[in-house]
Amino acid sequence: MDVAVELARKVLHALLQLAAQPFYYVGIVFVVLQYRRQIVLERQLFSTRLHSLLDTAWKTVLWGIVAGMAASLVMAFIGATVPLGVVVWLWVLSALLAIVRVRFICLAYSVGLLGVLHFIVMAFPALADVDYVGRAIAPLQELPISSMLALVGLLHLLEAFFVGKQGADMAMPVFVEGKRGKVIGGYQLQQFWPVPLLLLVPIQAGSSSAGLPWTPLFGGDIWSAGWTFAAMPVMLGFAEMTTTRLPQVKAKRSARLLLVYAIAVMGLAAGAEWLPGFALIGSIAAMVLHEALFLWSRREETANPPFYVHDDQGLKILGILPGSPAKEMGLLAGEIIHKANGIKVRTKEELHEALRTNGAFCKLEVINTEGHSKFVKRALFAGEHHLLGVILSPDDKAMYVLEQRNINWFTQAERRKSATASGSDTGRTM
Repeated sequence: MDVAVELARKVLHALLQLAAQPFYYVGIVFVVLQYRRQIVLERQLFSTRLHSLLDTAWKTVLWGIVAGMAASLVMAFIGATVPLGVVVWLWVLSALLAIVRVRFICLAYSVGLLGVLHFIVMAFPALADVDYVGRAIAPLQELPISSMLALVGLLHLLEAFFVGKQGADMAMPVFVEGKRGKVIGGYQLQQFWPVPLLLLVPIQAGSSSAGLPWTPLFGGDIWSAGWTFAAMPVMLGFAEMTTTRLPQVKAKRSARLLLVYAIAVMGLAAGAEWLPGFALIGSIAAMVLHEALFLWSRREETANPPFYVHDDQGLKILGILPGSPAKEMGLLAGEIIHKANGIKVRTKEELHEALRTNGAFCKLEVINTEGHSKFVKRALFAGEHHLLGVILSPDDKAMYVLEQRNINWFTQAERRKSATASGSDTGRTM
């Protein structure tokens, strides 16, 4: 009973600590700004928003809290701990790395760099004798590499689950330039989750803290002196571009790769805990393997043919506007409009003319993603979208494309009226 009371008291103290820190709120603001920027771009490109900022933001925060509770529970039983001074280092490094690339905000890179910095600090002990330098690097001198890697692995395990379930929720159709200069369709996917963690940390001997009712895997005897909880907000994120797959398929593919990475990093954490001299190798490997995920994804996109292009069967659907006739008719991205009102269509102009043959009703023959034909029909009303709310894959008359460039906090997607130009950002953050 005493342990339960003390556990509740320390959890409450950590929650108050979390509420007093700016980092969690900074994470929420970052997420809102990223989603708002996408919705502004959607309005520029399609004259309407495809997603709701409010709905997406509160769901993101809610799922981040759920992830934080699950991760905190697992980390407590593992015994993986992150000192308070290291939390500050993590956030500072993440912010600096995000200036270079948004995908570098991932904890894998900041933890890997901390491991390298720990090795440098230990190799040059004279640095600790300089007053301001010594105070700054003090958290690095006793950096728990195994705990940090375990945290990275666990968070990526959660991220793999979230990406598989929600990775395509904010998918935005875009026009991009293909390998041969032809304008093709694609999807930009991005999701972010601010995650509040409560981490078990040891405290100095002589405290009145009761002993832990379990034996953590990591840490050995350090828990016998006392323990408490410390708040540590982190950011999970996913950003990807695909021109070769449906967004749902791309998200699930990325989730499987993330799962493999998470398991590998958990293995690195175990090696850093029990194998002397493995900490530096594990730190570097965490960064290298994460970068390999990004390069592998780009290679897959380059090697496979574009999916969102028109062919002899008809017009490939890139996306559907919310609340449109096409949405009500059950049309989906990746399907092909073969006939409209009994007339074969191969261009946007032909589709428009075919729909005009009957201003009160339309019937479409559509080839679904499995290659089967289906027929849909609906009455038409004045004021509705002239193409039923279908976003078609681009043709050679596309008025804009989105540049695929590496993004940071200072890059901005821009629309330029041109036959082949404009800007957007792509990347990957995990």
